[in-house]
Amino acid sequence: MAQSLYLASLDPGSGKSAVAVGVMDLLTRRAGSVAVFRPIVRDEHTLAGDPIISLLRDQYRLPSPYEASVGVTYADVRSDADAALTQIVERYHALADTHDVVLAVGSDYSDVGAPVEFTYNTRIAVNLAAPMLLLVTGHRKHPADIAAALRFGTAQAEAEHATVLGTIANRVDPADTDLVKAAHPGTGVIAEDPVVVAPTVGELIEAADATLISGDPDVFTRTVGDVVVAAMTLPNLLTRLADDKAVILPGDRSEVLLGLLAAHQAEGTPSLSAVFLTGGIRPEPQILDIVAGLDSRLPIALVQHDTYDMANLVGDVSGSLAAGGQRKITRALEDFAAGVDGDDLLDRLALAKPTVVTPVMFEHAMIGRAKALDKHIVLPEGAEPRILKAAEILMRRDVARLTLLGEESEIRSQAAQLGVDLGRASIMNPGDHEIRERFAKEYAQLRAHKGVTFEQAYDTVADVSYFGTMMVHTGMADGMVSGAVHTTAHTIRPSFEIIKTKPEVAVVSSVFFMCLEDRVLVYGDCAVNPNPNAEQLADIALSSADTAIEFGVEPRVAMLSYSTGTSGHGEAVDKVRAATEIVRSRRPGLPVEGPIQYDAAADAGVAGTKLPDSQVAGKATVFIVPDLNTGNNLYKAVQRSAGAIAVGPVLQGLRKPVNDLSRGATVPDIVNTVALTAIQASQPA
Repeated sequence: MAQSLYLASLDPGSGKSAVAVGVMDLLTRRAGSVAVFRPIVRDEHTLAGDPIISLLRDQYRLPSPYEASVGVTYADVRSDADAALTQIVERYHALADTHDVVLAVGSDYSDVGAPVEFTYNTRIAVNLAAPMLLLVTGHRKHPADIAAALRFGTAQAEAEHATVLGTIANRVDPADTDLVKAAHPGTGVIAEDPVVVAPTVGELIEAADATLISGDPDVFTRTVGDVVVAAMTLPNLLTRLADDKAVILPGDRSEVLLGLLAAHQAEGTPSLSAVFLTGGIRPEPQILDIVAGLDSRLPIALVQHDTYDMANLVGDVSGSLAAGGQRKITRALEDFAAGVDGDDLLDRLALAKPTVVTPVMFEHAMIGRAKALDKHIVLPEGAEPRILKAAEILMRRDVARLTLLGEESEIRSQAAQLGVDLGRASIMNPGDHEIRERFAKEYAQLRAHKGVTFEQAYDTVADVSYFGTMMVHTGMADGMVSGAVHTTAHTIRPSFEIIKTKPEVAVVSSVFFMCLEDRVLVYGDCAVNPNPNAEQLADIALSSADTAIEFGVEPRVAMLSYSTGTSGHGEAVDKVRAATEIVRSRRPGLPVEGPIQYDAAADAGVAGTKLPDSQVAGKATVFIVPDLNTGNNLYKAVQRSAGAIAVGPVLQGLRKPVNDLSRGATVPDIVNTVALTAIQASQPA
């Protein structure tokens, strides 16, 4: 039977989604198999569409199907509340029987009065034997009103024989948080965050049924901090602009539109979130030609509403957490961590120690280790949108200190248009930085045996990959991550020339961490060496075992081949057999088996038949492929077919860490790669 926790709000508008994300973040750190359950959903959300279920399933890759997370609808409760309760309990247990922990998230106060609905939520929690975490909103409430709500909710729940595990006051006025904390020492107090509650550009466009006529849909996740109606001349309007503001503009004011675009793109002026042209009036073709020529990311949307109606409509749109993407979720997690003692909450819940390692647990552990190390990572592709979005998340979570390379004006302009706060990140332009000359002298000395002159070196180190690698080499940075737009060769070639390999390592190689549903495996080499010989293959195996240890995976090494044991012969299998013997001679205590087929390495049943006495067969954790063709196809096949999360490639064997991103890397991929690079930087060279 799973342990459970019932999150119930006492009133609407409590910010339950943001708190649910914070609680789920805690649970996934300590529990192997976690699920979300909504006892009551809106009638139209039975099969899909409940925002909390969808948000938590996507964010934490919860394996249970959507429909398993649904109890009943409001219509079911209205029809027969007792029968609905019975169905809720049955559906909960069907889910709980296959998971370690279930987070039950109470109803949304969208159908009946608050006191009645809270009482019904309490009945559900009691029947699920789930301790309750009570949530009250502090939005526009005096501290005395918050205190009264906390007293009422706790007393009401206990009167219904529920167990109250804890209480949280959310969306509290930042000026009142200390006062509320002092009055309620055991209560989590989360300050109101305008970014978390604000609507996004995309939500306003959808609400207004607007048509995008210019701009980048990638900016739709940007939050709208405020709105200004452009009912004045341009000079007066410009004094009322601010970062993240949206402008509502009559569609026939083309001269103001061009002025707003120019102001938006000018350095040192506010960065707008969107412009809405009202009245269904599309600008003249020659104006649209100028707009297109400015190549701005700023969304310009045409609406049929008049200016007054559009202003009223915008004021009625509430922001959802999911619509803001990772930026909003990161802010919500940051706010939750600042206001709630997560360790204390988990200790009171007394979760059993997990016996598995899930992808989310692996990522949590990696991020936590990186935060504790406080390393400095350089990102050469400083103006790339995904890099900028990842940089904001990395800095907000204190994963690492960052330096972005590139033209500062371009980087800041891109960040402003994306609504990204670069915070404490430093920016360096390799082309005009004063240390370029020092780097050129150092590089010329390193490559003197290749005939490199100072003049050639001066040109070379202006390249962002070389400049970033020189930062790592000289100790100005602890590691480098690149490759979102550059090729693998462009990213790692400088490290071969400058950083070089560790003394005991003959070849630089790579691994992927393959995060399956209940464990993490290591695959190497899937990205660097096309056809290693036996000595190189042994070197890759030893490096991969060391990387596994570095990231908490106990190494049991399988040297893969098309044949197992002594059954096969030929050049390919003989190479693997020789490499296995080299590994055994260099590291006698390391469990290694080879040659071995994948099924014998991974499946205990097959291993019992083919290699019954092996320490590795059936329980391998590190899989070494014979060549790049095999490795690249293997990790992609497992990634796509088994739904595994592939973290990497992680370069290994260099004296200092440099890691290559795939050009299709997502923002979470970049965050993970920076974290693992920081961990690698803590190891001795």
